[in-house]
Amino acid sequence: MSIRPHTPLFAACLKTRMRTGFLTVLSTLVLSGCGIMSWFGGEKDPRPPTALKDLKPEITVTILWSREIGVGTDGRRLNLMPALHGGRLYAADAEGRILALDAATGEVLWERETDLPFSGGPEADAEHIILGSSDGDLVVHSARDGAERWHARLDSEVLSVPRIAGPSVLVHTLDDSVYALELGSGNRIWKYSYPAPTLTLRGSSMPAVTDDSVIVGITGGKLVNLELQSGVPRWEITVTPPRGRSELARIADIDADPVIVDQIIYVTTYNGDLAAVDLITGSVFWRRQLSAHAGLAASAGMLYITDSDDLVRAASAADGTDIWKQEALKYRRLSAPAILGNLVAVGDMEGYIHWLDRRDGRLVAQVEVADGPITGRPQVAKGKLYVYGNDGTLAALSAGSPPPPPKPKPKPELTPNPDGTTPRPVKE
Repeated sequence: MSIRPHTPLFAACLKTRMRTGFLTVLSTLVLSGCGIMSWFGGEKDPRPPTALKDLKPEITVTILWSREIGVGTDGRRLNLMPALHGGRLYAADAEGRILALDAATGEVLWERETDLPFSGGPEADAEHIILGSSDGDLVVHSARDGAERWHARLDSEVLSVPRIAGPSVLVHTLDDSVYALELGSGNRIWKYSYPAPTLTLRGSSMPAVTDDSVIVGITGGKLVNLELQSGVPRWEITVTPPRGRSELARIADIDADPVIVDQIIYVTTYNGDLAAVDLITGSVFWRRQLSAHAGLAASAGMLYITDSDDLVRAASAADGTDIWKQEALKYRRLSAPAILGNLVAVGDMEGYIHWLDRRDGRLVAQVEVADGPITGRPQVAKGKLYVYGNDGTLAALSAGSPPPPPKPKPKPELTPNPDGTTPRPVKE
């Protein structure tokens, strides 16, 4: 058996709960390095990334500032991305460094060294910065100066971004548990646990929060609505049932963050479907086959998705049908999409940010920002795009609006010949 590390499965890496035999060895190797190069025979990646073509930019993209803030993800696939609040940008690296920067200038306002192996976050509000670690730590620091306020130990690695929900902190851990803790003290309010399948993608979706619900995508293609105050499930549905004969083929995880718009949850599964689900009842309005784990974004009745082949798609939120798809970035290990005005931006494996026109999906610009992959979703605030590369590059970008797409040339009006035979163009 040959396992290829650069397929979407290994691009996202794996988490396993094996006991004996081959998959135990696979689990150990993947969890220790999150990638296997030649251990299973050294075959080349059968799906090499599409080479970038020369592109005449249609818009001006400006890197407003760029700064190296640490080791980034330290070569691992982690869910570290910048958080924006009150004109400040907060970021952390895999060695425990936390920084607060002026979002407009990139000036460092304060910096803290914690020595914790951060793996998910940060989340921020006016008073708090919250991060999770690969050792199962959940820590809250002061947004004012970075001083630690409390520290809690959870039962598993934190690979999703924690969420602040009123007086609570919500976090989804790698073992498919969801915790609610008191924001002020770290005391546990409730814990919801779900028995995970044998083999799953290495990742955890970020909870989506409403006034009284927590929506979480979990392994096995399931989506659950938890009561915010108690953690009691209101409903649980299977968006995509596991398919296939092997454990690998049956992976159907929801690692992309669910998106809620107007009481409708939009969600994608790996090896599965894109679906729209009623927030109140859990009823599925529609579903279509589409595998994705990087993420999706929604705006103005449209969904924008990075699928598992790294095609960027626009689909109708009404029924999921494709409006357009962009194949020029196929297999380039794209990030989830971010929406900035009339543009969609995605990062890739070589540190580029690619800009697509939202209306028709054409590529209108590309700019190199980092020296390596950009796997975290770019963040948007006040007309700027904030990018955090896996190498520790943190940058702010601005972009002009694309011109309208070219209109097709009208077909010439035809009029029949006097004898009723072959039409001819009307003379101007």
